[in-house]
Amino acid sequence: MSSPFSSTSSNFIIQAVFSLFLTLIFSFIKIPSFFLHGLHTYIHPDDVTPANPSSSGIKAAIRRPGDTTSGLKPRKKSNDKFEFDESKAQIFRLKLNHNHLQSRLYFDQFRGVFNFTIVACSSLILHNFLPASKDSTGVIPNGTLIPILLGSLGICRVLIIITRVSFERSASKRSDKQLSVLIGCLATLIAFLIVLEVIPNWVFDFEFQSLDGYAKFCTAIFMGFVAGLFYVPATRFARAYWLGTDQIRCNLSMIYCGWFGRILLYFSYLLTVFTSLLWINPFADLIVNKNIKTKNIRYMNCLAGNVGMSRSDFEFFRSCCLLATGALNMLSLRVNLQMFLNEAVLSWYQRLHASKIPDLDYSRAKVFLHNHYLCLAGIQFFSPPALVLFFLGLSRINDNVLDHFPALCNLIPCSALMKEMCLFMGWWVVLILGVLVSASLALYRQGILYVS
Repeated sequence: MSSPFSSTSSNFIIQAVFSLFLTLIFSFIKIPSFFLHGLHTYIHPDDVTPANPSSSGIKAAIRRPGDTTSGLKPRKKSNDKFEFDESKAQIFRLKLNHNHLQSRLYFDQFRGVFNFTIVACSSLILHNFLPASKDSTGVIPNGTLIPILLGSLGICRVLIIITRVSFERSASKRSDKQLSVLIGCLATLIAFLIVLEVIPNWVFDFEFQSLDGYAKFCTAIFMGFVAGLFYVPATRFARAYWLGTDQIRCNLSMIYCGWFGRILLYFSYLLTVFTSLLWINPFADLIVNKNIKTKNIRYMNCLAGNVGMSRSDFEFFRSCCLLATGALNMLSLRVNLQMFLNEAVLSWYQRLHASKIPDLDYSRAKVFLHNHYLCLAGIQFFSPPALVLFFLGLSRINDNVLDHFPALCNLIPCSALMKEMCLFMGWWVVLILGVLVSASLALYRQGILYVS
């Protein structure tokens, strides 16, 4: 009896059934809500001292700053003495559930991209475990078409949604949008220097000989576009790390994230920086043992005292580091979002103790906006690691399926598109995050930037 995997289309059927099954399951199970369930959000009380004594008392509601009720009138106060009512400075903590989350802006987009990423990454992982059919040719036999389509659609979907949220007016400052454009232009210039090999080959461990001039131009523009998009997410990563690891030494229990959250923040940042260095030759030369030419038992005595690994082992090692970086940053999503919400609490605390007569209008607005744009921030935290996993998964596909589409391969070499360039873009996303987060943390350390 022949194995069920020996059929020419068995892998395609398995991939299709597996993807449809996951899609059906995620339509009933609310994975994003479960992942974010229990996060602490904060709201200002709507009315602490109501005019009607028979009312329930404190009313907590999330409403836009400046909204007033027609029945409430400002209390007249004497010009000689002004006493601050401390009861007006209260703030309430609320645990988020599905009903709270689905009322947030961009929740449907966050849920959609979250579920699609899990389905696509699962399909890419499954492809590496299914046996390949060496005797058959075409786009269907090995089931490669489905993970390629899901991975490519996942990249497009992530880029579209992160571009859309970047144009949200109140989600980020105007200066941040201007800096995003500036960084995108600078990154495009640097990208041209890299792909045109103006920068010497001994700096970066990538070769671009297989790309023609048009492909190099498109690659450089795309690299600059990605760098500009990820400036604001990188600054949010930096602020979350700065607050989560308590670099400001405030010792406030309200913004404490716990030992496990701190470990995630420390390791995700350190691994991001470490992985970004693995494709830089001066650093990679410290790890690769160039004396190892082949794996043979007679060379075992020569390896004693040598530090490093073979070239093939090093290729596998840095792919694993790229995978771990994407997965760890995705696991840190919950901690990063909690720090995003705690940033508003820190602003409230600072404004409350800034003077004897504090003005809480700014902190009230900040608390509202951080509640309102919670899922938008979730998209910004989720998009970079999702792109890293997509690019890495596509780079691990060995079947040149796109060779069967001559029209597409005339635009850009398919082998470079599926392997070299996907791996390069995955590393580029990690490099952009590492550089921008490190630069932001350095500015925080010098006191040029501060969280408020």
